[in-house]
Amino acid sequence: MISREEVVRTAESIAAIQQDDGGVPWPEGHVDAWNHIECLMAMSVAGLAEPVRRGYGWLARHQRADGAWPMKLVDGVATEPNGETNHAAYIAVGVWHHHLVTGDRRFTEESWPMVKAALDFVAGLQTERGEIVWERDAHGRPGAYALLTGCSSIHQGLRCGVLLADHLGDPQPHWELAADRLAHVLSAHPEAFADKSRFSMDWYYPVLGGAVRGAQAFELLEREWPTFVVPGLGIRCVSDQPWVTGAETCELVLALDALGDGERARALFADMQHLRHEDGSYWTGWQFANRKHYPHERSGYTAAAVVLAADALLGLSPGGGLFRDIDGTAVFDPEVCGCAAVHTEGL
Repeated sequence: MISREEVVRTAESIAAIQQDDGGVPWPEGHVDAWNHIECLMAMSVAGLAEPVRRGYGWLARHQRADGAWPMKLVDGVATEPNGETNHAAYIAVGVWHHHLVTGDRRFTEESWPMVKAALDFVAGLQTERGEIVWERDAHGRPGAYALLTGCSSIHQGLRCGVLLADHLGDPQPHWELAADRLAHVLSAHPEAFADKSRFSMDWYYPVLGGAVRGAQAFELLEREWPTFVVPGLGIRCVSDQPWVTGAETCELVLALDALGDGERARALFADMQHLRHEDGSYWTGWQFANRKHYPHERSGYTAAAVVLAADALLGLSPGGGLFRDIDGTAVFDPEVCGCAAVHTEGL
């Protein structure tokens, strides 16, 4: 297990790559809202208030009129203008996490209009069955399909949005209904999603996002454990390549912690520490057949996942239970949600 000081150093490695305008980029230089927010969450855990403030300022400046963010921005310019529902929903996770960590009500109140616009964008792309399509393009057209990983993260975003709404005395019952319907589809209707099963994220994300818990969650994880987990190294990004990645491993750590499986969570967290660089940053992955880092980069989003996993395991901040406390497994009547029908008209 790494120390608190090492966790802070990892968060500082994220602050070191933050751009002058507040964006936290991928190694190749673009910024997307989801990974940017995750990096802000990690820096919040470490108490790096000024980089976090600038990062949320970046989000406020680049939010579209419809509540979404462009899929990719380079130097503040949208290079992929379509808006992803997954990216938009994560602002609620980030703001709720910031509230838990800092207790800064003024920040929460100031961020609330941004969260409301984003989650209304998301809820507006829910189908009659309950899944939420993955994007709306720059011309306003909804995407043709939904993604299991994205919808699992959206579920967490909607739940965090409901908590924020209740905390601020501005209830949003349509978000709660959307989350209930989405949880039902995630737990009972895998056919609702495009097949991305070679990716490990599609395996564990329903647990990570809180839609699947209890016995069903353990059964889900056991089903593909031998496929994705490489003992002593971490977990594969994709099932058909000899490549483990730090971010996915730490997300599985968070999912296991949410289930109370601390022993396997701590073991996996220890396994992935071979990716740590001496400056506190983390290599994105390791190609264990060729014995090389792949890609040859150290990414802010990997460092962020490490910090969030460490917080869950060590209780470093009041936000350490963020993933543990989201549970959307309440029974939802499929007759009410209309999951037997598949219609996307009217989005």
